[in-house]
Amino acid sequence: MNSLVVKALAFAAVLIVVTMVVVKQMNVNLDDPINQLTLLGAVAIAVLAFGVSAKYVSQMKTDTAGGELAEDNWDGIGEYKNELPAGWAYSFLGLLIWAVWYFLWGFPVNAYSQIGEYNQEVKKYQSKYEEMHKDPDQATLNAMGKSIFLVQCAPCHGITGDGMNGKAHDFTARMSKEQVLNVINNGQNQLGYPMGAMPAGMASGADAEAIAEYVSGGMKGEAPAMFAACVACHGADGKGNMGMAPNIAGYDDTLVHNVLTNGKKGMIGKMPSFKTMITPVQEKALTVYLQSLVQ
Repeated sequence: MNSLVVKALAFAAVLIVVTMVVVKQMNVNLDDPINQLTLLGAVAIAVLAFGVSAKYVSQMKTDTAGGELAEDNWDGIGEYKNELPAGWAYSFLGLLIWAVWYFLWGFPVNAYSQIGEYNQEVKKYQSKYEEMHKDPDQATLNAMGKSIFLVQCAPCHGITGDGMNGKAHDFTARMSKEQVLNVINNGQNQLGYPMGAMPAGMASGADAEAIAEYVSGGMKGEAPAMFAACVACHGADGKGNMGMAPNIAGYDDTLVHNVLTNGKKGMIGKMPSFKTMITPVQEKALTVYLQSLVQ
């Protein structure tokens, strides 16, 4: 055994000792078979890494290239038709066998996991929460909605729901004039309503300005003539024809549900979907609270 191999094995031994010291200081339970397997893997990696590296470094110092050259070459540089070293081939085969064993028997993918346990506990709590608040009054819903808003929505929309100077949607009104004009000019197809996509260019120029002014102003007074183009989908009152299109007059249950389910592109990026994070009762409470923010 040459000095290079001896040094490599010495380094591996030092690494193993350090690993054992760290494991002991962390009070790892070595009675657990998973921890035992992990520790055994660390030892094997240390020995193999330093041992194989030493072997091939030593071999590169003494060996010379030989064998039959392949016909193809690149700028005069060719390759020998040498077989894959047996050590590498057996290591690769062993790795494949170990991977199959690990995923099917050693630590199967359907085995216990902390994430799985957490998800089960969350579902159990959500069922309990839904049962506890299955028929809340308006005051309770508003209080619940405020709590949910402060945790989930306020980081982008602001504590008061004002949209933080245009960075996100302002809940103190349904839509601003700029938002209405943006939808008229560019169309909209994010919320999954039965009516489908709203095409761009439904109005232009002074007509678009008049519609935007009317909608952003709370749809008060006489509607402009070109608003007739909006009535077919949104209804004369702007409430979306019983959920067929978005409510442009206020925040109804369908609008909030569709936004929470599908997410929505905004000024600071795309709002993610919250469909797996909020229960039906929480969604209802959030809707009630958002409705209370409108001035």
